[in-house]
Amino acid sequence: MAGTKAGGKAAAETNKKKYGADFYAKIGAKGGRLGKTGGFYANRELARTAGQQGGRISRRTKKTV
Repeated sequence: MAGTKAGGKAAAETNKKKYGADFYAKIGAKGGRLGKTGGFYANRELARTAGQQGGRISRRTKKTV
């Protein structure tokens, strides 16, 4: 059953039984605390320039008149 939806549900159920109902909340919180870079929040100017670059790269096709 490994690698299937049913297997994933069974594993999640087992983890919750073994480690508590808040197992996934706990491991998510650990990951958040371990982060050191701060993401875009740490550098607002970088976020602004990245957004500008992304906006310039349009995925839409050019409309011919």
